[in-house]
Amino acid sequence: MRAAKAYAAHSASSPLVPFALQRREPLPQDVRIDILYCGVCHSDLHQARNEWNATSYPCVPGHEIVGKVAQVGSGVTKFKPGDTVAVGCMVDSCRTCPSCEDGLEQHCEHGPVFTYNSPDRHSGGMTYGGYADSIVVDEAFVLRVPEKLDLAAAAPLLCAGITTYSPLRHWRVGPGQRVGIVGLGGLGHMALKFAHAFGAEVVLFTTSPGKAEDARRLGADEIVVSKDAEAMARQASRFDFILDTVSAPHDINAYLNLLKRDGTLTLVGVPPEGLPVMPFSLIGGRRQLAGSLIGGIRETQEMLDFCGEHGIVCDIELIPVRQINEAFERLLKSDVKYRFVIDMATLGGELAGN
Repeated sequence: MRAAKAYAAHSASSPLVPFALQRREPLPQDVRIDILYCGVCHSDLHQARNEWNATSYPCVPGHEIVGKVAQVGSGVTKFKPGDTVAVGCMVDSCRTCPSCEDGLEQHCEHGPVFTYNSPDRHSGGMTYGGYADSIVVDEAFVLRVPEKLDLAAAAPLLCAGITTYSPLRHWRVGPGQRVGIVGLGGLGHMALKFAHAFGAEVVLFTTSPGKAEDARRLGADEIVVSKDAEAMARQASRFDFILDTVSAPHDINAYLNLLKRDGTLTLVGVPPEGLPVMPFSLIGGRRQLAGSLIGGIRETQEMLDFCGEHGIVCDIELIPVRQINEAFERLLKSDVKYRFVIDMATLGGELAGN
């Protein structure tokens, strides 16, 4: 075992504090990564504060990891020391079920092993994530980062990026389509960038008129203020596809009614309570309501390569690790454009301990 420094939550009500953990020595198929940057996802906040009622403590969050390979196991063939790599939301799966065989490890029928707060098949404990100075991961779940990308700004691609890229690709968004993006936050700003890059006509729906200028910069062709009933009515039955990134309670029927016949609305936001659906919102136009969960390893690599070719990264605010609790509070207020990223080099000055 090898000691590592990290930041952890020890209860739902306590702040994240320095924490010492043990990483396994690399097995033959493993890659040890020195973490350079780790994005801060809203799910990190949910998990740290046990808002999904499934957190095991101590909890070391972080699943948007970019770093350098420090060591490889004897059987590793894809990577070598010094390579720039990434780790996303998963570090293992059964690899034999139909979903895994189709490259959809996120839907593993025996349950994927998530990067943190998930049963660790090696240690018998729980996995610890990327708010740390290092991590050891099977090479099958390690991704290559294109050289041209800014590494800090690339980190959130491992969750915010693939979460929006995957449904846009799956529902074949492209030229000639009118696509709506609901919400302009960590997910929404990436959805705008991808939908624009895919050649669609892109419309942002937001409750904040003040976001219009930024939305256009990110790729929106039109901005609709969703609180304006007349503006919403003018959009009825005009959309081929709508991606809903909002994690707060809202009226899903208002957006279903904007779909053309056979249009699809896909949810990637996770509101804490159910969203009532009026049957006629679906029946009237043979519309579809769907959901999407991150993406598999193959598709995540495809996304990173696409970003490398098109120069797409997240808009970020880089912070030292000691500001993580402040960042969590700002997340609650949506006070970030549009993703926090931790500079893990700042962890070196912290005293790790229990």
